[in-house]
Amino acid sequence: MELFLKLFIIFTKIGTFNFGGGYAMLSLIHNECVVKNQWLTNAEFTDIVAISQSTPGPIGINAATYVGYTAVLNQGYPQWAAILGSVLASLSILWLPFIIMILISRYLITHKDSKLVKDIFGGLRPAIIGLIAAAALLLMNRENFGSPSDSPVLFGLSVMIFLAAFYFTRCRKTNPILVMLVCGVLGLIFY
Repeated sequence: MELFLKLFIIFTKIGTFNFGGGYAMLSLIHNECVVKNQWLTNAEFTDIVAISQSTPGPIGINAATYVGYTAVLNQGYPQWAAILGSVLASLSILWLPFIIMILISRYLITHKDSKLVKDIFGGLRPAIIGLIAAAALLLMNRENFGSPSDSPVLFGLSVMIFLAAFYFTRCRKTNPILVMLVCGVLGLIFY
């Protein structure tokens, strides 16, 4: 029961105090669930991020769903309890922000041009970029890139795929779906 209470509190906190969307949430979820509580390993978290990106819906809510399931399952609970953990984590990340947005949306709509609201959002922008950058750095780990000490060739290949994907999407404005498909094929071939 303590695990479920912790899941509720942690995901309510993450949902309430997160700005910037799902990618900004990832570093917060990682810190709480991998670092502090050790419910998941880095490899499991990386897999959860990949699954969350490939399933329909917001990545933050998808990640909460999968983290809740995996955390409960890893603690030795049966599968039905893990399903309850996934539902609890998903609802916990949503309920308080939903209520807050209902309460303040009218104020934000009527005062969207006020200096106070503009200043608040101006201060939040750098924090959001920092959270998204933290999530990007968090995903640049051994589970995603390999390690030069384990396999220098595969590590070099991972870095080259990353740089090529960055170049083609950023500089050449190639369709990201095409880049992902090509990278997936390269992954099938080389890994």
